[in-house]
Amino acid sequence: MLRIFIYFIPPNQLEIYIICMKKLLAVVLASTLSTIALAQQDPQFSQNMFNRLWVNPASAGSSEAICASLLYRAQWVSFDGAPKSGVLGIDAPLFNNKMGVGLSINTDEIGFEKGLTAKLAAAYRFDLGSGKLAIGVDGSLVQNTIDGKFTAPDGTANDPAIPQSSVSGTAFDLGGGLYFNSEKLYVGISSTHLMESSVDLDKFSKEYKRHYYGMIGYTIELTPSVALKPMIFVKNVTDNTTIDVNLNAHFNNRFWAGISWRNEDAFVGMIGLTLIENLRLGYAYDFTTSELKNYSDGSHEVMLGYCFNVKKKIPVSIRNVRFL
Repeated sequence: MLRIFIYFIPPNQLEIYIICMKKLLAVVLASTLSTIALAQQDPQFSQNMFNRLWVNPASAGSSEAICASLLYRAQWVSFDGAPKSGVLGIDAPLFNNKMGVGLSINTDEIGFEKGLTAKLAAAYRFDLGSGKLAIGVDGSLVQNTIDGKFTAPDGTANDPAIPQSSVSGTAFDLGGGLYFNSEKLYVGISSTHLMESSVDLDKFSKEYKRHYYGMIGYTIELTPSVALKPMIFVKNVTDNTTIDVNLNAHFNNRFWAGISWRNEDAFVGMIGLTLIENLRLGYAYDFTTSELKNYSDGSHEVMLGYCFNVKKKIPVSIRNVRFL
């Protein structure tokens, strides 16, 4: 819910809201619960190139390997109750790479609210030119919990707008997308929260607004040991658009370093390395450029990923002139 205030308040009132969020975050969060339907941002990540399954089910199986990735993000670390998000994604190809399946589990904590989402994704892939085009869908269970054990800074403990005990609710939602990838190029469009489901929380209802995503990435091989991998990642929700423009340089398929820019929000520095074969570790730090820079120490994000290559079986000929 903190993200709602950041994205939707008028520019001339931004500093007022920032001060309120820093010192009276819990009060602001509690007051928003009185709204019947609330817009909720999906968790924000900076290393989106390693997190495609979470936003686009059609990317399941696109690596033609069994892949797992884990991202953890601590956002605006100097704020009390600041967002902490994690997502685990696992996907694999099926039926000779004609299909893909995936599982994503996300946890999100903001103030005294916690969220848990589990998604099952399936994609059908078919040849298109030099690559493959996939169409995918996912079904998800979304759970929200609000901790009622709350006392405002002024000592008020029995605010009627705040549940007096922990309350939780669950809803079902859908997502879908298209994804094309070839040896050097990938392009995807997708949407989450297609049903705009509502979670009932005692006296309140929380509505998830539909999100739209777009991504495009390409590999430019400068030398046999150096490659540039630019990416553009776009998110839109309720007429608010966030754009990430990223460029990573990879060296000997072992190290990478790069930078991203997110409109009206941050510059991001990235580094990573391959620890052992197919096991990758990445780190990103957001340098805040918005008015929050005066109150926040930035955001930290860690990524751990592993892929297990599925070896194709080599047909063994049983016809031999010696055994005819």
